[in-house]
Amino acid sequence: MKEPATPRPAATVLLLRDGAEGLEVFMVVRHHQIDFASGALVFPGGSVDPGDVRAAEIRGSGDPAALALRVAAIREVFEECGVLLARPRGQPGLVDAARLRAIEAAHREALTRGARGMAAVAEAEGLELATEMLTEFAHWITPPRVPKRFDTHFFLAPAPADHLAVHDGTESVDSIWIAPARAVEEAAAGRWKILFPTRLNLLKLAQWRTSAEAIAAARAAPVVTVLPDVTVTPAGRIMRIPLEAGYGAAEFLATDPAAM
Repeated sequence: MKEPATPRPAATVLLLRDGAEGLEVFMVVRHHQIDFASGALVFPGGSVDPGDVRAAEIRGSGDPAALALRVAAIREVFEECGVLLARPRGQPGLVDAARLRAIEAAHREALTRGARGMAAVAEAEGLELATEMLTEFAHWITPPRVPKRFDTHFFLAPAPADHLAVHDGTESVDSIWIAPARAVEEAAAGRWKILFPTRLNLLKLAQWRTSAEAIAAARAAPVVTVLPDVTVTPAGRIMRIPLEAGYGAAEFLATDPAAM
């Protein structure tokens, strides 16, 4: 029997803002030629790369693996939607929009193709990565029978007011600020393709009216790892997860064949 693939460490970010009707989250539509979640509406994110690990080692405080996840989260948000959670070294505020545009012009393309890491960007621009702005929200591991597996940490982060979030046009081809419950409703109506973990995290996020409420609740709650136990039935896949993970139930039906 073939051994299960080792899950790749990954980070994804639920970038939040408060809109006219309440809490909104930024999401992107993955390019149809991407090999994972092609065409799906997702949160920005991806695998930890060696540059993230180096940046964590240079920082030199706390758990290097945990810090590398946060570096990856910041890098992915910058690469995929042009938002940079970083501040000029020694200053309290994040980089402003003008400084962000200059940093983007100098580094984003090289960062995206892997020719430069976040440590090099931070050093060249005199930046400190604002890892403390990320609040862990969820932790999901792809089931063992899936060929491509991820060990993904989901983080909440408030969107800087003057940073314009927009899809990169390469990995993602569209983007939207949307209320979590509306994203689920529109997916059910066929407008969006949403994977099972994304749907559940949207429903979990929809409990709160504002970004501050969501972040405060996430900081106060333990994060319970979710490794779904999957049973295939004629109606779809039955996904069993820990009730303590905070999704309101321990068993869900996922009818999408690409659910995980």
